Amino acid sequence: MALDRDSNLNSLGFAKPPAQTRVVVAMSGGVDSSVVAAKLADEGYDVVGVTLQLYDHGAALAKKGACCAGIDIHDARRVAEEKGFPHYVLDYENIFQDAVIDEFAD
Repeated sequence: MALDRDSNLNSLGFAKPPAQTRVVVAMSGGVDSSVVAAKLADEGYDVVGVTLQLYDHGAALAKKGACCAGIDIHDARRVAEEKGFPHYVLDYENIFQDAVIDEFAD
């Protein structure tokens, strides 16, 4: 998508072409974040996908009734790969356990 002729702003409101606008998208692996990342990539933005790993996927898969555990990161990575933008997984499992789960349990 080109700059808006009236305001010289791209669709995100910046005064530069999409290709010169880097957008970091937090990708949970769900539909909403994946669609946003894909649409921005289609518009020509410099998209970077980031997923936070907050739990041990292997342990989650072993739990009865676990929904979607283990596939979310793979889904986000697949979308990034198909659309041709980089995707990074940041391991925040220990920090999340300490700062959120343990704090809440206490």
